[in-house]
Amino acid sequence: MADTDIRTRIFGTLLTAMVTPFTADGDVDYDAAGKLAAKLVDDGCDGLVVTGTTGETSTLTDEENLGMFKAVLDAVGGRAKVIAGTGTNDTRHSVSLSRRAAEIGVDGLLLVTPYYNKPSQAGVQAHFETIASATDLPVMLYDIPGRSGIPIATETVLRLAEHPNIVGLKDAKADFGAVSVVLAKTDLAVYSGDDGLTLPWMAAGALGVVSVTAHVATQQFRALVDAGLAGDFAAARKVHFELEPAIRGIMTRVQGAVAAKQVLKWQGVLPNSVVRLPLVEPGEAELALIRNDLAEAGMDFA
Repeated sequence: MADTDIRTRIFGTLLTAMVTPFTADGDVDYDAAGKLAAKLVDDGCDGLVVTGTTGETSTLTDEENLGMFKAVLDAVGGRAKVIAGTGTNDTRHSVSLSRRAAEIGVDGLLLVTPYYNKPSQAGVQAHFETIASATDLPVMLYDIPGRSGIPIATETVLRLAEHPNIVGLKDAKADFGAVSVVLAKTDLAVYSGDDGLTLPWMAAGALGVVSVTAHVATQQFRALVDAGLAGDFAAARKVHFELEPAIRGIMTRVQGAVAAKQVLKWQGVLPNSVVRLPLVEPGEAELALIRNDLAEAGMDFA
Protein backbone atom coordinates (compact mmCIF):
# COMPACT_ATOMS: atom_id res chain seq x y z
CA MET A 1 0.00 0.00 0.00
CA ALA A 2 1.09 3.55 -0.70
CA ASP A 3 2.22 5.97 1.97
CA THR A 4 -0.85 7.09 3.94
CA ASP A 5 0.12 10.76 3.97
CA ILE A 6 0.45 10.87 0.19
CA ARG A 7 -2.88 9.12 -0.34
CA THR A 8 -4.59 11.34 2.24
CA ARG A 9 -3.60 14.51 0.43
CA ILE A 10 -5.28 13.39 -2.80
CA PHE A 11 -8.89 13.54 -1.60
CA GLY A 12 -8.88 14.04 2.17
CA THR A 13 -10.16 11.62 4.81
CA LEU A 14 -13.59 12.92 5.83
CA LEU A 15 -15.63 13.84 2.79
CA THR A 16 -19.27 14.84 2.93
CA ALA A 17 -21.34 13.91 -0.12
CA MET A 18 -23.01 17.32 -0.26
CA VAL A 19 -26.66 17.95 -0.87
CA THR A 20 -27.56 20.50 -3.54
CA PRO A 21 -29.66 23.25 -1.92
CA PHE A 22 -32.63 24.61 -3.85
CA THR A 23 -34.69 27.76 -3.52
CA ALA A 24 -38.36 27.52 -2.65
CA ASP A 25 -39.03 27.65 -6.41
CA GLY A 26 -36.73 24.70 -7.09
CA ASP A 27 -33.74 26.53 -8.57
CA VAL A 28 -30.22 25.70 -7.40
CA ASP A 29 -29.30 27.94 -4.48
CA TYR A 30 -25.59 28.53 -5.05
CA ASP A 31 -25.30 30.95 -2.15
CA ALA A 32 -26.68 28.35 0.28
CA ALA A 33 -24.35 25.76 -1.24
CA GLY A 34 -21.32 27.92 -0.57
CA LYS A 35 -22.39 28.56 3.02
CA LEU A 36 -23.02 24.85 3.61
CA ALA A 37 -19.62 23.95 2.16
CA ALA A 38 -17.89 26.47 4.42
CA LYS A 39 -19.69 25.13 7.50
CA LEU A 40 -18.78 21.52 6.70
CA VAL A 41 -15.12 22.43 6.29
CA ASP A 42 -15.14 24.59 9.42
CA ASP A 43 -16.56 21.61 11.33
CA GLY A 44 -13.92 19.16 10.14
CA CYS A 45 -14.33 17.99 6.54
CA ASP A 46 -11.16 18.01 4.46
CA GLY A 47 -12.99 17.02 1.29
CA LEU A 48 -16.40 17.54 -0.30
CA VAL A 49 -18.09 15.54 -3.05
CA VAL A 50 -20.25 17.89 -5.09
CA THR A 51 -23.25 16.70 -7.13
CA GLY A 52 -22.85 13.03 -6.46
CA THR A 53 -25.87 10.86 -5.69
CA THR A 54 -26.75 12.89 -2.59
CA GLY A 55 -26.38 16.06 -4.65
CA GLU A 56 -29.31 14.93 -6.82
CA THR A 57 -27.05 15.00 -9.86
CA SER A 58 -29.48 12.99 -11.99
CA THR A 59 -31.95 15.91 -11.93
CA LEU A 60 -29.37 18.67 -12.50
CA THR A 61 -28.42 20.13 -15.85
CA ASP A 62 -24.77 20.29 -16.83
CA GLU A 63 -24.77 24.02 -16.20
CA GLU A 64 -26.18 23.47 -12.72
CA ASN A 65 -23.53 20.85 -11.98
CA LEU A 66 -20.81 23.22 -13.12
CA GLY A 67 -22.35 26.06 -11.15
CA MET A 68 -22.24 23.92 -8.01
CA PHE A 69 -18.56 23.06 -8.60
CA LYS A 70 -17.75 26.76 -8.92
CA ALA A 71 -19.81 27.80 -5.89
CA VAL A 72 -18.11 25.24 -3.65
CA LEU A 73 -14.65 26.05 -4.99
CA ASP A 74 -15.26 29.74 -4.37
CA ALA A 75 -16.31 28.95 -0.81
CA VAL A 76 -13.65 26.43 0.31
CA GLY A 77 -11.09 26.04 -2.47
CA GLY A 78 -7.64 25.68 -0.92
CA ARG A 79 -9.10 24.61 2.45
CA ALA A 80 -10.57 21.28 1.34
CA LYS A 81 -10.53 19.05 -1.71
CA VAL A 82 -13.47 19.60 -4.04
CA ILE A 83 -14.40 16.38 -5.84
CA ALA A 84 -16.82 16.72 -8.76
CA GLY A 85 -19.41 14.06 -9.44
CA THR A 86 -19.14 13.83 -13.23
CA GLY A 87 -19.99 10.18 -13.82
CA THR A 88 -23.07 9.25 -15.84
CA ASN A 89 -24.14 6.22 -17.86
CA ASP A 90 -23.04 7.97 -21.08
CA THR A 91 -19.27 7.84 -21.51
CA ARG A 92 -19.06 10.75 -23.94
CA HIS A 93 -21.23 12.91 -21.72
CA SER A 94 -19.06 12.07 -18.70
CA VAL A 95 -15.91 12.96 -20.64
CA SER A 96 -17.36 16.34 -21.61
CA LEU A 97 -18.54 17.16 -18.10
CA SER A 98 -15.24 16.01 -16.58
CA ARG A 99 -13.25 18.24 -18.91
CA ARG A 100 -15.41 21.23 -18.09
CA ALA A 101 -15.07 20.51 -14.37
CA ALA A 102 -11.29 20.37 -14.80
CA GLU A 103 -11.35 23.79 -16.46
CA ILE A 104 -13.18 25.21 -13.44
CA GLY A 105 -10.43 23.89 -11.16
CA VAL A 106 -11.87 20.98 -9.16
CA ASP A 107 -9.41 18.74 -7.33
CA GLY A 108 -10.71 15.37 -8.50
CA LEU A 109 -13.54 13.41 -10.06
CA LEU A 110 -16.03 10.91 -8.64
CA LEU A 111 -17.14 8.44 -11.31
CA VAL A 112 -20.08 6.17 -10.55
CA THR A 113 -20.57 2.79 -12.21
CA PRO A 114 -22.56 3.30 -15.44
CA TYR A 115 -26.15 2.64 -14.44
CA TYR A 116 -29.17 1.29 -16.34
CA ASN A 117 -27.19 0.16 -19.43
CA LYS A 118 -25.87 -2.95 -17.60
CA PRO A 119 -22.60 -3.20 -19.56
CA SER A 120 -20.21 -6.12 -19.27
CA GLN A 121 -17.18 -5.74 -17.01
CA ALA A 122 -15.14 -5.04 -20.14
CA GLY A 123 -17.52 -2.16 -20.87
CA VAL A 124 -17.29 -0.92 -17.28
CA GLN A 125 -13.51 -0.91 -17.50
CA ALA A 126 -13.47 0.87 -20.86
CA HIS A 127 -15.97 3.45 -19.59
CA PHE A 128 -13.85 4.37 -16.58
CA GLU A 129 -10.54 4.32 -18.45
CA THR A 130 -11.91 6.58 -21.19
CA ILE A 131 -13.11 9.20 -18.71
CA ALA A 132 -9.99 8.94 -16.54
CA SER A 133 -7.81 9.54 -19.61
CA ALA A 134 -9.75 12.67 -20.61
CA THR A 135 -8.19 14.88 -17.90
CA ASP A 136 -5.17 14.88 -15.59
CA LEU A 137 -7.36 14.88 -12.48
CA PRO A 138 -7.26 12.08 -9.89
CA VAL A 139 -10.29 9.81 -10.11
CA MET A 140 -12.27 8.09 -7.38
CA LEU A 141 -14.36 5.16 -8.60
CA TYR A 142 -17.79 4.80 -7.01
CA ASP A 143 -19.01 1.22 -6.63
CA ILE A 144 -22.69 1.21 -5.60
CA PRO A 145 -24.53 -1.72 -7.17
CA GLY A 146 -27.70 -0.95 -5.22
CA ARG A 147 -28.14 2.14 -7.39
CA SER A 148 -26.22 1.29 -10.56
CA GLY A 149 -27.64 -2.22 -10.98
CA ILE A 150 -24.21 -3.82 -11.39
CA PRO A 151 -21.04 -3.97 -9.29
CA ILE A 152 -17.52 -3.16 -10.31
CA ALA A 153 -16.11 -6.67 -10.03
CA THR A 154 -13.04 -6.97 -7.82
CA GLU A 155 -10.95 -8.15 -10.78
CA THR A 156 -12.07 -5.04 -12.71
CA VAL A 157 -11.07 -2.77 -9.82
CA LEU A 158 -7.63 -4.39 -9.76
CA ARG A 159 -7.18 -3.73 -13.49
CA LEU A 160 -8.47 -0.16 -13.21
CA ALA A 161 -6.02 0.52 -10.37
CA GLU A 162 -3.23 0.26 -12.95
CA HIS A 163 -4.47 3.46 -14.66
CA PRO A 164 -2.31 6.37 -13.45
CA ASN A 165 -5.28 8.68 -12.83
CA ILE A 166 -7.50 6.16 -11.03
CA VAL A 167 -6.31 6.47 -7.46
CA GLY A 168 -9.37 6.05 -5.25
CA LEU A 169 -12.44 3.91 -4.58
CA LYS A 170 -15.64 4.82 -2.79
CA ASP A 171 -16.94 1.40 -1.80
CA ALA A 172 -20.69 1.16 -1.20
CA LYS A 173 -20.96 -2.55 -1.98
CA ALA A 174 -20.88 -3.73 1.66
CA ASP A 175 -18.65 -6.66 0.73
CA PHE A 176 -15.84 -6.79 3.28
CA GLY A 177 -14.06 -9.63 1.50
CA ALA A 178 -13.97 -7.74 -1.78
CA VAL A 179 -12.73 -4.49 -0.26
CA SER A 180 -10.07 -6.42 1.65
CA VAL A 181 -8.70 -7.79 -1.62
CA VAL A 182 -8.57 -4.28 -3.09
CA LEU A 183 -6.79 -2.94 -0.01
CA ALA A 184 -4.31 -5.82 -0.04
CA LYS A 185 -3.49 -5.78 -3.74
CA THR A 186 -3.65 -2.11 -4.80
CA ASP A 187 -2.51 1.34 -3.71
CA LEU A 188 -6.01 2.78 -4.12
CA ALA A 189 -7.21 5.23 -1.50
CA VAL A 190 -10.32 3.39 -0.31
CA TYR A 191 -13.25 5.13 1.38
CA SER A 192 -16.34 3.66 2.94
CA GLY A 193 -19.42 4.63 0.97
CA ASP A 194 -21.67 3.36 3.77
CA ASP A 195 -21.68 5.56 6.86
CA GLY A 196 -22.23 2.64 9.20
CA LEU A 197 -19.29 0.66 7.80
CA THR A 198 -16.65 3.33 8.32
CA LEU A 199 -15.15 1.59 11.36
CA PRO A 200 -14.63 -1.91 9.89
CA TRP A 201 -13.44 -0.53 6.56
CA MET A 202 -10.86 1.66 8.31
CA ALA A 203 -9.77 -1.26 10.47
CA ALA A 204 -8.83 -3.01 7.22
CA GLY A 205 -6.92 0.03 5.92
CA ALA A 206 -9.44 2.41 4.34
CA LEU A 207 -8.58 6.11 4.63
CA GLY A 208 -11.97 7.38 5.71
CA VAL A 209 -15.51 7.87 4.54
CA VAL A 210 -17.60 9.71 1.95
CA SER A 211 -20.57 10.38 4.20
CA VAL A 212 -24.11 11.68 4.06
CA THR A 213 -24.72 11.67 7.82
CA ALA A 214 -21.64 13.88 8.24
CA HIS A 215 -23.85 16.77 7.12
CA VAL A 216 -25.40 16.75 10.57
CA ALA A 217 -22.69 15.08 12.68
CA THR A 218 -19.47 16.38 11.14
CA GLN A 219 -17.43 16.63 14.31
CA GLN A 220 -18.34 13.12 15.43
CA PHE A 221 -17.30 11.67 12.08
CA ARG A 222 -14.07 13.68 12.28
CA ALA A 223 -13.38 12.07 15.63
CA LEU A 224 -14.17 8.59 14.28
CA VAL A 225 -11.92 8.98 11.24
CA ASP A 226 -9.07 10.52 13.23
CA ALA A 227 -9.20 7.70 15.76
CA GLY A 228 -9.18 5.12 12.97
CA LEU A 229 -6.22 6.74 11.26
CA ALA A 230 -4.37 6.78 14.59
CA GLY A 231 -5.10 3.09 15.13
CA ASP A 232 -7.11 3.88 18.26
CA PHE A 233 -9.98 1.54 17.57
CA ALA A 234 -11.27 1.62 21.12
CA ALA A 235 -11.97 5.34 20.69
CA ALA A 236 -13.25 4.79 17.15
CA ARG A 237 -15.62 2.08 18.35
CA LYS A 238 -17.06 4.41 21.01
CA VAL A 239 -17.88 7.08 18.41
CA HIS A 240 -19.19 4.42 16.02
CA PHE A 241 -21.79 3.34 18.57
CA GLU A 242 -22.70 6.94 19.41
CA LEU A 243 -23.30 7.67 15.71
CA GLU A 244 -25.51 4.65 15.06
CA PRO A 245 -28.90 6.32 15.74
CA ALA A 246 -27.94 9.37 13.66
CA ILE A 247 -26.92 7.14 10.77
CA ARG A 248 -30.17 5.22 11.16
CA GLY A 249 -32.16 8.45 11.01
CA ILE A 250 -30.41 9.84 7.94
CA MET A 251 -29.88 6.68 5.94
CA THR A 252 -32.76 4.28 6.61
CA ARG A 253 -36.03 6.20 6.98
CA VAL A 254 -36.09 8.02 3.63
CA GLN A 255 -33.57 8.64 0.86
CA GLY A 256 -30.38 10.15 2.29
CA ALA A 257 -30.57 13.51 0.52
CA VAL A 258 -34.17 13.93 1.64
CA ALA A 259 -33.35 13.22 5.28
CA ALA A 260 -30.17 15.31 5.30
CA LYS A 261 -31.94 18.36 3.89
CA GLN A 262 -34.72 18.02 6.45
CA VAL A 263 -32.30 17.90 9.37
CA LEU A 264 -30.19 20.73 7.96
CA LYS A 265 -33.37 22.80 7.89
CA TRP A 266 -34.11 21.87 11.51
CA GLN A 267 -30.56 22.90 12.40
CA GLY A 268 -31.01 26.25 10.67
CA VAL A 269 -28.24 25.50 8.17
CA LEU A 270 -30.54 25.46 5.12
CA PRO A 271 -33.58 27.69 4.64
CA ASN A 272 -35.73 24.81 3.38
CA SER A 273 -35.73 21.08 2.62
CA VAL A 274 -36.76 21.27 -1.04
CA VAL A 275 -35.87 18.32 -3.26
CA ARG A 276 -36.57 17.70 -6.93
CA LEU A 277 -38.99 15.13 -8.24
CA PRO A 278 -39.03 12.20 -8.27
CA LEU A 279 -37.78 12.76 -4.70
CA VAL A 280 -40.35 14.14 -2.27
CA GLU A 281 -40.07 15.48 1.24
CA PRO A 282 -40.80 13.19 4.21
CA GLY A 283 -44.30 12.54 5.48
CA GLU A 284 -45.28 13.07 9.10
CA ALA A 285 -44.71 9.43 10.07
CA GLU A 286 -41.23 9.50 8.52
CA LEU A 287 -40.42 12.80 10.20
CA ALA A 288 -41.37 11.33 13.56
CA LEU A 289 -39.02 8.38 13.05
CA ILE A 290 -36.16 10.69 12.07
CA ARG A 291 -36.77 12.92 15.09
CA ASN A 292 -36.77 9.92 17.42
CA ASP A 293 -33.54 8.56 15.93
CA LEU A 294 -31.78 11.89 16.24
CA ALA A 295 -33.04 12.42 19.77
CA GLU A 296 -31.41 9.10 20.63
CA ALA A 297 -28.21 10.53 19.14
CA GLY A 298 -28.49 13.65 21.34
CA MET A 299 -30.07 15.93 18.71
CA ASP A 300 -33.53 17.06 19.82
CA PHE A 301 -35.76 18.71 17.21
CA ALA A 302 -39.12 18.20 18.94
